[in-house]
Amino acid sequence: MGNAEKVLLKLVSKAVWDYGMIREGDRVLIAASGGKDSTSLAFALAERSRYSNEHFEFAALHIASDFCNCCKKAKLEALFSSWNVPYSELFVPVIGRLKPGKTMNCYWCSTQRRTELIKYATEHGFNKIALGHHLDDIIETLFMNMMLKSEISTMPPVMAYEKYPVTIIRPLALVEERQILAFAEEKGFGRAVCTCPYGRNSKRRDIRKRIEALTGGSGDTKRNIFESMKHVKDGYLT
Repeated sequence: MGNAEKVLLKLVSKAVWDYGMIREGDRVLIAASGGKDSTSLAFALAERSRYSNEHFEFAALHIASDFCNCCKKAKLEALFSSWNVPYSELFVPVIGRLKPGKTMNCYWCSTQRRTELIKYATEHGFNKIALGHHLDDIIETLFMNMMLKSEISTMPPVMAYEKYPVTIIRPLALVEERQILAFAEEKGFGRAVCTCPYGRNSKRRDIRKRIEALTGGSGDTKRNIFESMKHVKDGYLT
């Protein structure tokens, strides 16, 4: 076992334990985008299912669309097969669902994919959906919401829907993106995953650059920002 793998599995294990993400008898649907994050997540959950005390089922669902053909699906399926991760694919016409006059954007795509994930999970008996958002994603969302929406909120590690019998979990919540990149390179799939063409110039990219400048790329500083969301002092807020 390489060092990057040890780091990934340790941090995923800590997140699952700290936030009570996976319980006995859970059926977890992994949202497999084809990118490095969800691919690393699939590996981590497959490993956890082998050695942890929780007995849970899991499977991966890749949502294909009408705008992105960059995913090396054959390689993705081969990876998942080698890790004993059940894999399915669902086609969703994301662009085809756009209303007249509207343009493609990350929010629209995310909404369509999430809707289909919830529908698939509900119809196939999954009570939890595992998303590949990592620590950097969560911090970026915090800053985006403050700067663009005037609110303090982000993507919580565990979020139960009120309208659906499904809970969202983010087992990579304590893993930095650089650690995922290191794992992907260690396993040899770093360059065999999907990169969304619409994400290259998104607002998130701009926020990411600002955070890197603010923190100097320090992992400790990013973790302090993450931990600060658990220690909100209401008396010092307006």
